[in-house]
Amino acid sequence: MSLDRHKVDPELGRRVLAFLTQSGVETPRSENQLSESEKMNTIQASFETIMKAMGLDLTDDSLKDSPLRVAKMFVQEMYWGLDPNYFPKITAVENKMGYESMVIEKNIVVHSTCEHHFVLIDGYAHVGYIPENKVLGLSNLNRIVEYFSRRPQIQERLTEQIYYTLSHILETENVAVMMKAKHYCVKSRGVQDINCETITSKLGGCFKNDSSSRNEFLQLVHIG
Repeated sequence: MSLDRHKVDPELGRRVLAFLTQSGVETPRSENQLSESEKMNTIQASFETIMKAMGLDLTDDSLKDSPLRVAKMFVQEMYWGLDPNYFPKITAVENKMGYESMVIEKNIVVHSTCEHHFVLIDGYAHVGYIPENKVLGLSNLNRIVEYFSRRPQIQERLTEQIYYTLSHILETENVAVMMKAKHYCVKSRGVQDINCETITSKLGGCFKNDSSSRNEFLQLVHIG
């Protein structure tokens, strides 16, 4: 899923940023006030330096445009989730029907980047909640997962950010997030274990305190 600049809510993005910062789960950041074009120019110049340090010939027709390609990829594709102005527009409606059972979106694709080695994190998220006053459009769950995936991450923080954001927007702690992913910093380097997967979860409200609700969620999103 790519960034749709017509379906964003900068004001909500800034409120979510403030809430996650207050909750201690926001991505470590240093605001530099650079525009998108300024970021790409800086990254392009820096990646040229990296490629030259590796001994690559930037006059070659296959390599000469790679620094610009990387700069565009970083800013416009892989890490746009760092910009609160790109937080997705959320459709939240009043729970007029009094729905009080679980809403679960399974197998939401996660493509993120390990912030330690800047290689791929690849997996799925399962998100559930029990409505109180609000009900979300289902695609909003996917978009929130995508937004926080599009930044350098550790899986634990990514799971927490999704949970706290949904709790904040839905005005309920009855939210559950479970994620299973493969980390290519483990799979393709280091110990090079191609089979292991990482599972994280954040459960709140009845998902945490009521065993029957927790077990129902775990059974419905079974990831065996």
